[in-house]
Amino acid sequence: MPDPRVNEPAALTEMREAFARYEKALTTNDIATLDELFHDSPHTIRLGAGEELFGYPEIAEFRRRRPAAGLNRDEVRSEVTVFDDRFAVTSLVFTRDNVAGVGRQTQTWVRFAEGWRVVAAHVSQRG
Repeated sequence: MPDPRVNEPAALTEMREAFARYEKALTTNDIATLDELFHDSPHTIRLGAGEELFGYPEIAEFRRRRPAAGLNRDEVRSEVTVFDDRFAVTSLVFTRDNVAGVGRQTQTWVRFAEGWRVVAAHVSQRG
């Protein structure tokens, strides 16, 4: 089987824009955009530092309950890899002023007809 196309410029640019849009929505608590960027499916998963969310409804409810303060974070390093033009993985290492240690976030994105959407996410904190 041939290797998939990796990081073709047009797909990579689109994915980086979607990832930047997600980051802005996260740090400004733009719940509507966060809801939009997660795939509306019972198969979408978000594993966080203190929660395991299975399915879009649980993820959306978590967004509404979480505190809106202290969301800013500073990027230490990020990587975006796009396979073909339909599948991507993003990885982010970050710090927060109000939290000790380093945070890590990995997301799996799929491009659907409506655009790039997160189908799986994992967030952890290393003290």
